[in-house]
Amino acid sequence: MNVTFNASAVPTQLSVRTAVDVLPTLALFVGGIVLYSVFIFKFYRLLAERDVLKLDLGQYNTSTHAVFRKVFAVFFYILEYLLFIPLLSFFWFAVLTVLLSFLSRQDSGTIMLVSFAIIAAVRVTAYYTEDLSRDLAKMLPFALLAVFLVDMNYIDIATSFSALKEITSSLETLVYYFLFVVVLEFVMRIIAFVSASKEPPESK
Repeated sequence: MNVTFNASAVPTQLSVRTAVDVLPTLALFVGGIVLYSVFIFKFYRLLAERDVLKLDLGQYNTSTHAVFRKVFAVFFYILEYLLFIPLLSFFWFAVLTVLLSFLSRQDSGTIMLVSFAIIAAVRVTAYYTEDLSRDLAKMLPFALLAVFLVDMNYIDIATSFSALKEITSSLETLVYYFLFVVVLEFVMRIIAFVSASKEPPESK
């Protein structure tokens, strides 16, 4: 193999002005990618955990009466697992919806469907294995980042805002999706509780 070296391709003089013109763009891209990646990393790991909040609200159940203790226990359980977690899931849905609106050519209905389907699938797989739910939760956000970096002209601002406007007007569908996540979390908690109660006690 005959390899030739073109000496003229090597810059003979570096310019500070050229560096000032070139490097800010690179720094902007690096900063944007880092911030986006850190946000996705922190949040997808939170959503993918089976016990997301770990608030242990039961510690505030200080009633001495047995009936009241049971009532408060149910109340704290509902507050922690059937309200906070669905609200957290809904926030993640909003994040995915915005990302898909800018980086997807699908209609608003499909964007909402895909976003909520991913959220629901992440919550279900979190009860199976958190490793799988983490992989699923980070798949779409990082795939969208790759699409943006490969083809920055892919984003159509006008179309994206139009899709977001249509989504915000679909309040009835959003309520149905939210209720679905609430019921799904409740069902998965029951299944997890029943499965745990059937496990044989650990031998001492």
